[in-house]
Amino acid sequence: MRLMGLDVGDKTIGVAVSDLLGLTAQGLETINRTGNKAAINRLRKIISEKEVKKIVVGLPKNMNGTLGPQGKKVLSFVEKLKNKVDIEIVLWDERLTTVAAERMLISADVSRKKRKKVIDKVAAVYILQGYLDSNRNS
Repeated sequence: MRLMGLDVGDKTIGVAVSDLLGLTAQGLETINRTGNKAAINRLRKIISEKEVKKIVVGLPKNMNGTLGPQGKKVLSFVEKLKNKVDIEIVLWDERLTTVAAERMLISADVSRKKRKKVIDKVAAVYILQGYLDSNRNS
């Protein structure tokens, strides 16, 4: 079963997909958000092409576990997405995934300009891989 991971931001959505066995996550693309309709249509196309059966959306929480403004924006987007796709959507605590992605890209000596283009896609990989690993270990 193939899964999709999403890192939803104000301007972009990082997209990752798993292999068919659900063992590894690979970055797929970064969708520029010009509006929810266009972004959701692109996601629907990927879901169809890749035969995705479940979506894992990173939910940004504050360090104390509460939801801030960005978390509420993600929940609002997820509600819109639920109305347009007929597959399970799971929320996954994404605290520090963008920080981890940034550190990994810096350690790989990726320039600041290039990091900006791929950071959301890499964060989506961290979100999805964390979910896959958690389910495999439980």
